[in-house]
Amino acid sequence: MAKNKPIYVESTIHTDIETLWKYTQTPELHEQWDLRFTKISYLPKKAEAEPQRFLYQTNIGFGISISGEGESVGTTERDETKTSVLKFWSDNAISLIREGSGFWRYVPGEDGIRFFTRYDYQTRFGTIGRWFDRMLFRPMMGWATAWSFDALRLWVEKGIHPKLSLLRSLTELISWSVLGFIWIYQGLFPKLLYPQTGELQLLQATHLFHGYEQLALFFVGAGEIGFGLLFFLVGRKRRKALYLWNLCLLVFLGLGALSQPNVFVEPFNPVTLNLSMMALSLSGIINLTDLPNANACLRKPATEK
Repeated sequence: MAKNKPIYVESTIHTDIETLWKYTQTPELHEQWDLRFTKISYLPKKAEAEPQRFLYQTNIGFGISISGEGESVGTTERDETKTSVLKFWSDNAISLIREGSGFWRYVPGEDGIRFFTRYDYQTRFGTIGRWFDRMLFRPMMGWATAWSFDALRLWVEKGIHPKLSLLRSLTELISWSVLGFIWIYQGLFPKLLYPQTGELQLLQATHLFHGYEQLALFFVGAGEIGFGLLFFLVGRKRRKALYLWNLCLLVFLGLGALSQPNVFVEPFNPVTLNLSMMALSLSGIINLTDLPNANACLRKPATEK
């Protein structure tokens, strides 16, 4: 198996180097923005020249946590660039990471501080562990690092606390994923699989398709499924437009239902369903502003592009 590439993440943060050093080198602050850690604690030094040792813990749910140790050394170069070199390891039997190393570097520039990291590690559990790392764990660690860097940027630049960023990100995730699910469900079950439950009769009552109602219903259902899939496929940049299209479609469908007044008194009628979906769209639009985005960070050094 080919060796996995180290994880690289880079962000430019508009602040001074002392502030960024404080937010990244103070355990109480670091653990607030970094998704990879739940708790970080410095151990006392016996001498000032010694590397700074620390303990870390990551809660993974169901009362299970993974802990480990590490040590770091900070240096300052002539051009005021700072570097923090670290090693880390875990004796925890369930930890995929056995040991690793990397660095954080802070490079002053005209636009702020170019803050980047590069790290790698060795895994446990033999071939299974290496495959799991390549297919799932390493991409997840890279994404978590990049998301955390952008959350740190928003905290330092705009005062948006990472906990608030995380809650808003979860709210936006719920908004688009539920909307996508509803569109797919409505297109697949009532229209394609079980049209006799009422959808076909509603279309026949419009007298628009003159015997081709079944075919029309198929295309409507396929269109709804396709629109629902877009919520899972489009990126952050296009999601606002998708929310706006969703609002327009729901208003159009609601007006179309006026020709059949009886549907407004049935369970899960256009009023309750459409308004709920519109509220999810508005919630998604509101939460898109100043939201951490892992894709905002560079994932390769400039020399590798």
